[in-house]
This record gives sequence, C-alpha cells and structure tokens, in this order.
Amino acid sequence: MKKLHYSTEIKAPVAKVYATMIAKPTYEQWTAAFNPGSTYEGSWNKGDKIYFVGTDENGKKGGMVSRIAENIPNQFISIQHVGILDGDKEILDGPEVEGWGDALENYAFVENNGITTVSVEMDTKEDYADYFDGTWPKALEILKDLCEV
Repeated sequence: MKKLHYSTEIKAPVAKVYATMIAKPTYEQWTAAFNPGSTYEGSWNKGDKIYFVGTDENGKKGGMVSRIAENIPNQFISIQHVGILDGDKEILDGPEVEGWGDALENYAFVENNGITTVSVEMDTKEDYADYFDGTWPKALEILKDLCEV
C-alpha cells in the first residue's frame, strides 16, 4: 500500500469548501475527473456506510464500499474503504479486495485569512499511484473553481 498526498489552496471560507466538496451536485462535478458518472450513495455521517460509485464503459455500476470513519465539519473527513461494489453486490473479502480493504482516504481543511487549504492523504495500491497522481490535481482544480465563484 502506498500513501499519496495532494493539496490545494482555495480562496473561499472553509465552510464553503467543505460544503461544496460533499454536497451531491458539486461532488459529482469535481469527482467527474475520476469518472464522468461519479456519485455517492449514503451519507457523510460518522459511522455510516457510503458507496462511491460510477459506471464503466458498458454502463455497469461499480465502486467502493466505504465507511465514514470520522467527519468533523469544516475540519476533517476520514473515509475507510472496506470493499468494492460490483453492480449491486458488495465484495468485502477475497482477491478483488486485497490491497483496498481498510484503505483510508483523509481530507483536512484549514482556513487562514480567507484561504482554505484542502489536504488529501490516501492509501492506494502501487499500480494506481500514477493514475491518482494525474487525476487528483485535476479534481482539486475543479473543486477550486467551484468554490471560488
């Protein structure tokens, strides 16, 4: 498992950045960098199950089965990925999940003089590091654009 780090500075109050990041309509816009049909099903409350889903080239639903490990509004979100979603089937163990189960994705929000720094730290399989290194900066740029209007 490899730990990746990304961050951006956004000229907007932390409350706006936090809300823009997790509100479904704007979440779907900034995460389109990862998958054009990206969305989530569930809630961001601590302890809740949440699915991060998209569709593949054949229109089949898939994604991550996750749990919100922590959510301190305007400060910190921690997502624990516990499995994968294949259509409507949760896969929580076995070879498909090896290397993903219990991976963390953490977001920290810090505001200073009207500028919010969003820091992302995530665990990933080594094979996906280049993909995330190319995609996260694009996603954070979209989030920045959404917040700075």
